[in-house]
Amino acid sequence: MDRRAFVAGAAALILAPRALAAAGKPVILVTADLESHLVALDAVGSVVARIPTLQFPRSVETVGEVALVCHSERGAVSIVDSALRVRHLLHGFGEPRYTAAHPDGRHAYVTDAQRGDVAVVDVVAGRIVARTTVGPLARHVTLDPAARTLWIALGSKAAEVAVVDVRERTRPKLVDRFRPPFLAHDVGFAPDGRRAWVSSGDRQELAVYDRARDRAPRIVDGGWPPQHVTFDRDRAYVTSGWSGRFDVHTLDGNLLRTTPVEVGSYNVQQAGGVVVTPSLDRGNVTLLDAYGAVRWQRVVARSCHDACLLAGSGAPLVRARVGLVWSRHDREAQ
Repeated sequence: MDRRAFVAGAAALILAPRALAAAGKPVILVTADLESHLVALDAVGSVVARIPTLQFPRSVETVGEVALVCHSERGAVSIVDSALRVRHLLHGFGEPRYTAAHPDGRHAYVTDAQRGDVAVVDVVAGRIVARTTVGPLARHVTLDPAARTLWIALGSKAAEVAVVDVRERTRPKLVDRFRPPFLAHDVGFAPDGRRAWVSSGDRQELAVYDRARDRAPRIVDGGWPPQHVTFDRDRAYVTSGWSGRFDVHTLDGNLLRTTPVEVGSYNVQQAGGVVVTPSLDRGNVTLLDAYGAVRWQRVVARSCHDACLLAGSGAPLVRARVGLVWSRHDREAQ
């Protein structure tokens, strides 16, 4: 593995994450994009470890009891276990971008922008088990709550969203593409299974689709594009990194609250009743509660693209959204 040195003092913290994992306590994993490691934080924002990885860890997503890290520039994927160590390093990708986790805790769907496909990864065995072509520049991805359908945005400013049938979890099949009312960026299925959100790469709007009624989407006002979205049981959370804005919505799009956050807070993840958004520009992490109030904010690296919440062994987190958010140290590439 091509590793860079830890930041000063990281080695002294190496035993702490194992204690957390053994106790089943969740940790927040944050990408230190320019420093070749992940930062592990506890519930109050204290750094408990820095985990060395391959260069350019860009996106990170919880899959069962592990985290899957995409190294877009290196064409590789790391799998980090609950002891906070790299269990597997997978090559054979062109430009892996984002991940959607299957609820079985074993399989993950990883988009590859260079190859224009989605790969099925067995995170336990540490291998790629299938691929299917979906379209060029495959990026943001989401899996519906019934684990039947993937939506994949084909680009940072995507004219089309690919629809992939994954009812046979290791045999994905492209079944459709559709055009949203603007150039799309992020995609997300709400936990009710009825609604799906598409954010914009070119305007201050989001589209909320009512899949049960199969009608034209509701258009929701948003901050400067691109926006990203994640969900709790009855709320949608939307970030606009350019605007430094965090919005709380009902699942059908009504705005409940707006909270200022650090500029560059593009990506967002939710689990266990808290929401985390890292700043690509400032290298800080903000944790908010389910109502959009800031609990704490910490600077942890020069640049933080993505974050996820990982449980210790025996205490898997229930996530409301699987598959988000990210890639380069460049706002336009968000």
